[in-house]
Amino acid sequence: MKSFFLFILSIYVFCVTIQAQVPEPVRKLMKYYPQIVKYEQNRVYCKNGESFIYDDGKTKSPQELLDNPDIQDMFTYTYKRGGLSAPIVRYYDPGRIRHEGLFKAIYGNSKSAVSKNLTNVVWCPNIARQIIRISTVNDIHKRVMEVSKELDEHPEWKKYVTNIGGTFNWRNIAGTKRLSFHSFGITMDINTSHSHYWQWVCDCTDENKVLTYRNVIPQGIVDIFEKHGFIWGGQWYHFDTMHFEFRPELVWG
Repeated sequence: MKSFFLFILSIYVFCVTIQAQVPEPVRKLMKYYPQIVKYEQNRVYCKNGESFIYDDGKTKSPQELLDNPDIQDMFTYTYKRGGLSAPIVRYYDPGRIRHEGLFKAIYGNSKSAVSKNLTNVVWCPNIARQIIRISTVNDIHKRVMEVSKELDEHPEWKKYVTNIGGTFNWRNIAGTKRLSFHSFGITMDINTSHSHYWQWVCDCTDENKVLTYRNVIPQGIVDIFEKHGFIWGGQWYHFDTMHFEFRPELVWG
């Protein structure tokens, strides 16, 4: 009996030790993305057989973080739910640093691969009734339907949630070689007529430009999206107030 107890204890200690070796950001990713199956020796392994370096050990400028991030870099800035209490610090873009390879392994590495996992969702059937295309991977379409149901109960926000600006669109971000996350069908731009985007405001694509923040999106809309796992581009120094993106590892933690 004693030997059996010691055996169980040794297994427990082994499991706790292994768990402790997994960085907290990786644990968050594995919690929400079943496509990520293992962390070992500074690499994150995916179900499709691909693996990626977690920490490349490099010190990076804000531009390098955007253009060549490792997985750890995606957690450089903490996403804070709720209204903004102060001006956003320059370059503070929680969620805008993205490891493209990791998300291609999750959602698809080409337009055709992503398209196979898209479905139609009727967005806000009472106040907007617009058909949008959303990924079914990890049930994101169900999250969007939950957001839609709650927003549909607020006709006072109709002008913001009608004429959706865009969902799935395989393309690069304007002025960069980085893939837009609209390419994965996991993001939504609400009505662009009532939104502000840093490139429109400065009439430039220079990511080192000093910016003046602008926003008119009601906080209630943001709160509903965040409740269901979406980050908001209005939380970024490089503000994109129409933009909502499913990133539960950042908004739920």
